[in-house]
This record gives sequence, structure tokens and C-alpha cells, in this order.
Amino acid sequence: MSETIVASSAQIAHPLDEFYARARQPMPALQFVDREEIPAPYKQLLAHDHDMTSTLEHFHEQRIHLRVLNREQQGNDYSREVVLELDGTNTPAEFGAIKIHLDSFPPAARERILQAHLPLGRILKEFHISYVSHPKAFLRIASDRLISGALQLTGTRRLYGRCNRLSHPQGRPLAEIVEILPPTHE
Repeated sequence: MSETIVASSAQIAHPLDEFYARARQPMPALQFVDREEIPAPYKQLLAHDHDMTSTLEHFHEQRIHLRVLNREQQGNDYSREVVLELDGTNTPAEFGAIKIHLDSFPPAARERILQAHLPLGRILKEFHISYVSHPKAFLRIASDRLISGALQLTGTRRLYGRCNRLSHPQGRPLAEIVEILPPTHE
């Protein structure tokens, strides 16, 4: 069963809500959807317990790089608003907001994260960091000016995404992520 979420109660969409608040913009209309309500190919791209970097690279059969739109660090929390783009074409494969808990990573991995060149999924693999991915919610979202610009879309589009949490197998949090996919074809 789906439930419409108003901007003031969009805490599940954290940390995306923080970027909208800093920009003094209202959150776009969000709707929670059940896994079964997600159409193909979005379902295979969202309804899993893996990182999105490797999932998108497998789907597009191409490596992905990071384009940072905004970033902020407060103590050990490092937040960034990003677009994952396909290498070679720079085609957007995902718009996202992530809050990374830097104190949960070894120093060398922290350094790579702060360089902001690689997606977190690639850094997890590069440093052999074990993690558990736990999607908290699946979303249907109406693109607004910010999301449309990031994903190179025209007009308002219905998009799908997820709110995900990555943690160490022992439960210590690594990151909170909102991942929104552009329109795609199977």
C-alpha cells in the first residue's frame, strides 16, 4: 500500500532533505511504494541488497564515475549530493544524496571518499570493506527543477528510487543514501 509523504515528514528521505533545506527549496512530492509496485527495469535496479555502483555498472555494462553537485562536512559526517554518470558519455545513471560516517572507515578509505572522485560502492570494493545494504523504503518521486537538471531531463517526470542504509555487518552505520534513477529502458 502506498502512502503520500509531505515535505515536512520526509525524514525517510534523509539526507536529501538536508540539501533541499540548505537550498531553501521544498522537497518534491514523494510517495512510498511497495517493492511489487516498482515497474521493470527499476525493480531490478532498486530492490536488492547490493551497492548501486556495481548494480548500475552491470546493468549499463559500463563503468561509472561521480559528479559532485554539493558537499558538506560536519565532524565525522560527510554529505554530498551527486550524479553517478556513465564513463565516456557522462550520461546520468543516478541522482543521489549520501551521508557518509567517516569514522566508520579506515583512514585511507576516508581519504578516497573525501577526494570525491569515486562512488562509495567502488571504494567499498577497493578497500575490501564488508557491508550490509538495507533498503528502508522505495519511492516514486516527481522530478523537480533540481532533479531534472541533475539528470538532464526536461519537464516533470515520474521517477523511482530508494532510501538505503549501508552498515558494517556488526551494525555500525556506514552511510545513509537516497538513490533516484532517471527514466531508462530495459
